[in-house]
Amino acid sequence: MENSVSDRQGATTWHLCWQAAMGRNLVSSPKLLEKITDRLTQAHRQRGRALLYYLLMPREIHVLARIPAGDAPRAVAREVATIVARWVREFQRERGPVFAERYRTHEIRTDAELKYEVRMLAWRPVAMGLCTAPRNHVSSSLRTTLGLRRAYGFESRPLLGVFGGTVFEARNELGRLIRQRPSDAELREWELNHGLALAVGSAGPTFGMAREVEGPAAALVAAASPQDIDGALSLLERWVAHRLALESGEDLSTLPGAVGAQARALVAGLAVQAGLCPAASVARHFNRARATLCEQMTASRSREVDRQMLGTPMQLILDEIKRLKVVGSKGF
Repeated sequence: MENSVSDRQGATTWHLCWQAAMGRNLVSSPKLLEKITDRLTQAHRQRGRALLYYLLMPREIHVLARIPAGDAPRAVAREVATIVARWVREFQRERGPVFAERYRTHEIRTDAELKYEVRMLAWRPVAMGLCTAPRNHVSSSLRTTLGLRRAYGFESRPLLGVFGGTVFEARNELGRLIRQRPSDAELREWELNHGLALAVGSAGPTFGMAREVEGPAAALVAAASPQDIDGALSLLERWVAHRLALESGEDLSTLPGAVGAQARALVAGLAVQAGLCPAASVARHFNRARATLCEQMTASRSREVDRQMLGTPMQLILDEIKRLKVVGSKGF
């Protein structure tokens, strides 16, 4: 997770995130909020570090940081998490873990990716029901960067420099960037890719399953209705049915013969390739034996037409499903 790719002048930009343990509130008082904010700025005043953005919420802390070569995200995380955990315990007067797990990191490779992260973080408090607009959330650096409040030690120029031009022009560009709310699918895909939520499904061994997904699997789950693993499998079913020219509304679980076996194997192959769920879960989804489905998946990989379908990029699959929805095809 912490392999670095060079950014400006040998530095790398990272998104660091902490989630609170059950029952913990990371910003339970104005004084605690002030102390954590000060700690974040102080942790970036050394060795060429730059704090680009921060967001504090009751259950999450997010930091966008530029870290120089020879430094590492874990060093920043240590300088923040240990002290913040101690303060939270002191304010809540309760022992035990403060964070749900070890911090998470997400490397940001380009300015476009950085702007995307800023936009999604700006809307995160709104998505969590903490405010009605990004500019209204007081526990982040956004208002300072936009010039809506005093800096109090936070330096906004490193982030504004990404937008170019004068400070006034950069702030206008930032304002335009966050003006439009991301779609529910965008918000869901982002939180899944950052490990902030689990994808759930009913195809688990006993009481269903909940698992981390990212990349193609996160895109599938976010695009589905409902936004879970079952919905994502249904999307794959519909796409496979369309590509095999099956009748509209055909139920792949009960489809007999070689065509049914081929269709179910293709759905399973795509789901496993995407990291959505294991073959055993797809077998339960179709009410089939895992061993039988795995045999059919092996046979599927030996057929040229199936290999071509399995090689279809996930974004192309989603785009095709979206087009089918737009034209109003039955069953989609």
